[in-house]
Amino acid sequence: MSDFRSDEHDRSRKQGFMPAWSVLGIGTDIIECLRIAKMIEKHGEVFLTRVFTPDEIDYCSGRKAANQHYAGRWAAKEAVLKALGTGWAHGIQWTDVEVVNQAGGKPLISLTGKALEISRDQGIDEMMISISHCRHYATAYATAVCLTQEPA
Repeated sequence: MSDFRSDEHDRSRKQGFMPAWSVLGIGTDIIECLRIAKMIEKHGEVFLTRVFTPDEIDYCSGRKAANQHYAGRWAAKEAVLKALGTGWAHGIQWTDVEVVNQAGGKPLISLTGKALEISRDQGIDEMMISISHCRHYATAYATAVCLTQEPA
């Protein structure tokens, strides 16, 4: 996506326009890490595969504080659906929202299925995400944006 932005930025600047992001929706969530740990303990693989993608499970399970990472991704998924304005309605599945990490660790949101369809219908070009966690809590903030053109 960064290549798209830089290419679009250069092209727009040459045409007398600067790209700008318009916010279409925001969402936030906070969860106790212990709640996720208890769900994993009680329901195990059934819970994990219902809520998280295989790549998310690999990432979180490979971390020292796995429950904190799972909780962060849970909060991110909730925040994204709030930014979409849908909640869990309209046939969206937990795994339709995936947190993917760039090489440097920056989290990105990947949408599939019904979540992707709804985001396209709303004109969303990117879902930005910020995730934070500590021993007790995990939180996430999502911003749904679209690229617009403004005079330079």
